[in-house]
Amino acid sequence: MANGISPRLAAAAVVARIKPLNAAAAAVNDDETHSEAAMYGSGDPQAERLVDLSTPLNEDVSLQLLTEKDPDALKVVRHSAAHVMATAVLELFPETKLGHGPATDSGFFYDFYRPTPFTPEDLKLIEGRMAEVVARDQKFVREWEPREEGLARFKADNDFMKMHFIERFTKPGEEISLYRNGAFVDFCRGPHVPSTGRVKAVKLTNLAGAYWLGDEKNPQLQRIYGTAFFSKKELDEHFARLEEAAKRDHRVLGKQLDLFSIQELAGAGLIFWHPKGAMIRKIMEDWMREECIRRGYDMVYTPHVMRVNLWQTSGHEGFYAQNFFTKMELDDADYRLKPMNCPGHILIYKNSPKSYRDLPVRYAELGNVYRYERSGTMHGLLRVRGFTQDDAHIFCTPEQIEEEVAACIDFAQAVLKTFGFNDFKVELSTWDPKDRQSYAGSDEKWELAISSLENVLKRKGIPYKTIPGEAAFYGPKIDIKLVDVLGRLWQLSTVQFDFNLPARFELEYVGEDGERHQPVMVHRALFGSVERFFGVLIEHYAGAFPLWLAPVQVGLVPISERHLEYAQKVQQQLQKSGLRVELDSRNEKMNAKIRDFTMQKVPYVLIMGDKEAEANAVSVRTRGKGDQGSTPLDTFIATSVKLIEDKAIEL
Repeated sequence: MANGISPRLAAAAVVARIKPLNAAAAAVNDDETHSEAAMYGSGDPQAERLVDLSTPLNEDVSLQLLTEKDPDALKVVRHSAAHVMATAVLELFPETKLGHGPATDSGFFYDFYRPTPFTPEDLKLIEGRMAEVVARDQKFVREWEPREEGLARFKADNDFMKMHFIERFTKPGEEISLYRNGAFVDFCRGPHVPSTGRVKAVKLTNLAGAYWLGDEKNPQLQRIYGTAFFSKKELDEHFARLEEAAKRDHRVLGKQLDLFSIQELAGAGLIFWHPKGAMIRKIMEDWMREECIRRGYDMVYTPHVMRVNLWQTSGHEGFYAQNFFTKMELDDADYRLKPMNCPGHILIYKNSPKSYRDLPVRYAELGNVYRYERSGTMHGLLRVRGFTQDDAHIFCTPEQIEEEVAACIDFAQAVLKTFGFNDFKVELSTWDPKDRQSYAGSDEKWELAISSLENVLKRKGIPYKTIPGEAAFYGPKIDIKLVDVLGRLWQLSTVQFDFNLPARFELEYVGEDGERHQPVMVHRALFGSVERFFGVLIEHYAGAFPLWLAPVQVGLVPISERHLEYAQKVQQQLQKSGLRVELDSRNEKMNAKIRDFTMQKVPYVLIMGDKEAEANAVSVRTRGKGDQGSTPLDTFIATSVKLIEDKAIEL
């Protein structure tokens, strides 16, 4: 179809995006009357979707040909790369059984069942055979087969995973979708690139274990990961980014810079903040509390454990039970460690009568919460079992909701800017009306909540992507994902609309009409959690924090013992000005002391000898810039204090 438009476009096109224009049409062509929506959960057959370039068009459709510039095209290339890998594996190890092989945000993987473990040498063999499959330039051809014939064929080959997928995603009497390249055939909905020759830059990255269907009682599979790009240049750049990311790993830097630890004796996912990390945490929390108060919030504190009855009333006991720590049986009742702060804030609101004149009421808390994370999911500071949430809940009238949501977004943007993040992406998570049991509240309230959040984003001119089915059980949410220095997305800030909990707790306020009304509620967390935000800060700055955040801002190096007295006077003056200072008074060589401060990524190292002592000056070495020469001490102090006051990112 692309050749009819432009031969050049046809050569560049990877896949097509279509949407039927005829509302009565049930499919794109006669070959697609196989209830694809029922087979794969793809939803409305009239919905926009991706199809192969070879798909005939027998109906009126809106058509867009995707080239290498479109992110969706890259995912198609990666899915095709997974098929190329599976082809190579079966050619080299024909006893292997296939699981599934999806594209991911960073590449692709395929799950295999094979009694003999793969080795790193096997991965090299597989990668070499993949190059041969690519060189064959085999066409990806979509075929259809009666469901029962497909099941019988896979059963004869003992492909238990393919049988499971067919039984799960198709119904008796339907036809199943298969993709063939050469002799390789896979149960798959596609789409794919035109041929294996379009998978030009691919590399296998690692091997891991995965239980079939995620159940440890099932057979253990071997998962081979890889990635693919449109060109070798992009592939090389990707691995350069990974190398840089490894250098910035917050777990490694956390140990090197003595910021935090996770102690095996205490338990996984529980963070111990060391003095330097605790100093940064204090700065973060102090800033957040001051900003909350300045923006009209009241600070509150709530208990760490509360009765199960409370979580039953809130609905968390039903919707969120799998994320709780186990119950604690005490004298009077069963208790739970709190996984969130909202019910506690609700009880504070409910403790005294409220008038419309009191609203909005804004409660903020840097509260410790506890959530059960499975052992395989925890990751340093980024996924933990105990963390501190910069939580706030706003109780307001329906007429106030949009202004409060807008103010939360402004606050979130201020957080990102202050801590040095200039780019972010926004997602609006909505509910899935077909999955009614996963959500509380009426259809009308969901429509009102979603439209309120949409109105704010549109009014503020913020581009956003709608993510159906990702809302909290009590309402839709706006997620703000920051983009770090390596271009990685991090989910941190969230603003959520809640009409459910005020109803569950029978919250009220007396309106201007003298009648009782139910408020609506906004949940918002801007750091997300102090731990996760700190982990992202470490990686974003590679441990070289801005001056205002650095746990040690100035390192002092006397050239010899006779300069120690002057160095101590400098230390006193710097500390009097509010600077965090460390004096290295060891009987070590000057260069060794400078190197140690440099390894600790201290922003400024001041060196002091005879000349500096006589002139009441310091010789300044600036992180990343080296020797800056001699400067009067008063000038250095004034400059540093100004940078701290301005919360400057650069030195």
